[in-house]
Amino acid sequence: MDLARSLAEDEFKPSLTHLATASTGLLPLSAARAVHEAVDAAAAGTPPDMFGARDAARASFARLMGVPATRVATGSSVATFTGLIAASLPDGAEVLTAEGDFSSLVNPFHVRPGLTVRTVPLERIAEHVTEATALVAVSAVQSADGRRADLAAVREAARAHGARTLIDASQAAGWDFFDAGAYDYTVAVGFKWLLAPKGTAFLTVPEEPGALPPLLAGWVAGDSPFDSCYGPVTGLAPDARRYDESPAPLVWTGARHALALLERIGTEAIGAHDVALADRFRERLTRAGHAPVPAPGSAIVSVPGLGERAAALGGQGITVSDRAGMLRAAFHLYNTESDVDRLVAALDG
Repeated sequence: MDLARSLAEDEFKPSLTHLATASTGLLPLSAARAVHEAVDAAAAGTPPDMFGARDAARASFARLMGVPATRVATGSSVATFTGLIAASLPDGAEVLTAEGDFSSLVNPFHVRPGLTVRTVPLERIAEHVTEATALVAVSAVQSADGRRADLAAVREAARAHGARTLIDASQAAGWDFFDAGAYDYTVAVGFKWLLAPKGTAFLTVPEEPGALPPLLAGWVAGDSPFDSCYGPVTGLAPDARRYDESPAPLVWTGARHALALLERIGTEAIGAHDVALADRFRERLTRAGHAPVPAPGSAIVSVPGLGERAAALGGQGITVSDRAGMLRAAFHLYNTESDVDRLVAALDG
């Protein structure tokens, strides 16, 4: 973890104890500088290349997720990509989801007319896949409490019944090893564990082109975007680029540097660091008589009944979250054991 600690010390200078990465990650200083430079350039009339930073971030994300860049589309939100998938399903299709999963993943299926959405406990989602299930949509790590889905079981159950899979990796990508190639679709926002600015998101799709109708295709979905500016796009990109949203150059400039930092450190080292801190917090909580939600191997720790303490902790310079009445702490590169100890001391004080 020496490399990670060294880079974290160079790249992050938080003024607070930030334990809320599950809400928003901190922007690395190299990414912040790049965004500032891009803003100045835009003000001077020489804005950054519209596609270069986005494509570099796409390539980094692809490597982090273990898939070729040709399977990765870029956009601005999970809900947009999930809505695209929901729109592609035939009338009468059943979508299987987990109780209490994040709204941006599940709500597009509820508002799409003609679908049947079945919701079951997270721990039992694999056993509820049937021949009637068209799609299983579940978060790899639950936002509210850090519980991890049994993705291997979900994958096998879906394969056995001919269902497709959609995994929201927003709370996993960046610290948890995640093989996006094992699933039909994955989605992830960039502004949490991936440390990118808000307004960045990724979608991975199957290798075969055309598996998902490009219903949102604009000019950037063309194989040669600047030749696709007027009239119908006659030559869509042959890969996941056909699902791209028009890029916002400033946020992708930051994302490029953030994801490059994660690549330099490596997901395995980051995950070991993050989970070790979370485990330390769980152990200290248990010794103090609290009962965190069981979530082994997760970088997120949630404690029922303590959510109302979040505001007071914020006043003490400790940023945590209040989710569903629970206090949620989420650990990442810029956190240390002293952060854990400070939070425990504040809770006991």
